[in-house]
Amino acid sequence: MGTVVTFGEIMLRLAPEGYYRFFQNDRLQATFGGGEANVAVSLANFGVNSRFVTKLPAHAIGEGAVSALRGLGVDTGSIVRGGERIGIYYLEKGASQRGSVCIYDRAHSAIQEAEPSDFDWDRIFDGAEWFHFTGITPALGSNLVNICLDACKAAKTKGIKISCDLNYRNKLWTRQQAREAMTKLCEYVDVCISNEEDAKDVFGIEAEGSDITGGKLDREGYKSVAKQLADRFEFEKVAITLRTSISASDNDWQGMLYDGSENYFSKQYHLHIVDRVGGGDSFGAGLIYSLLNGYSSQESIEFAVAASALKHSIEGDFNRVTVEEVQKLAGGDGSGRVQR
Repeated sequence: MGTVVTFGEIMLRLAPEGYYRFFQNDRLQATFGGGEANVAVSLANFGVNSRFVTKLPAHAIGEGAVSALRGLGVDTGSIVRGGERIGIYYLEKGASQRGSVCIYDRAHSAIQEAEPSDFDWDRIFDGAEWFHFTGITPALGSNLVNICLDACKAAKTKGIKISCDLNYRNKLWTRQQAREAMTKLCEYVDVCISNEEDAKDVFGIEAEGSDITGGKLDREGYKSVAKQLADRFEFEKVAITLRTSISASDNDWQGMLYDGSENYFSKQYHLHIVDRVGGGDSFGAGLIYSLLNGYSSQESIEFAVAASALKHSIEGDFNRVTVEEVQKLAGGDGSGRVQR
């Protein structure tokens, strides 16, 4: 199996302990995370050669991020060093009817001020079989849109599969900006990952008969969404996560994979959430792993959703689970019994 390359921003995550509110006590836990970095870590845990690409300052905090990734088995050799700062996000985890709060402090980060000339994609893609990015990365600025375009063109020239998680963030750009940029980028994408909101926010495609905030999802509507996305951009596959939010602590979680002709739904999990951040990234990593390993469409969506379900039980952005643990859950053992 070849290398999977992911490209994006890794940030310093500062969060109160447990479910405390900001400054309820005087401590913040410092870890690292970010969409494409989270995918790279998950894949490394699955035994895949994963290479994360970004730009980080050459100081102790930047080095801390590199060391965290390297320590989890991610290839960091293509990370560009330079710039003045690493992006930061502050996370207050929600519970029950109190939603989580995420505050970004990422302006003028090293990756946000990167230039296309910083990245030698021909070298970066040496030995690569798959390239993954999310809609968060081009949202950082027009220069990042151009860098992502360069990467997609280089990957396509080398016959590398490309996946993209739409991952719309309204704190980073407008729907119009997202639609313009992602329309250009999606011309190169083979596998599109979305959720109940992204397709609507980015491309105006929505599932009829669904009420996201009210916790009502219509499976038939998502079949239509997936087909519309595939027809518009000629995606080989469209994967959609279906989250029914009962509260900040309890969600129902399911996924669907459309392969151009048929729709495949996973089993549904009831999640009692420890940490929701990175759940979508672990889904993406599970999907990439299963497709690279020749799983059937049904097996692929079951593996991806099970991987993501497990992530919701783990503190931090990174999903620290093995293939065997995911396969056990996907196979029906979700009892949570003590392993002896």
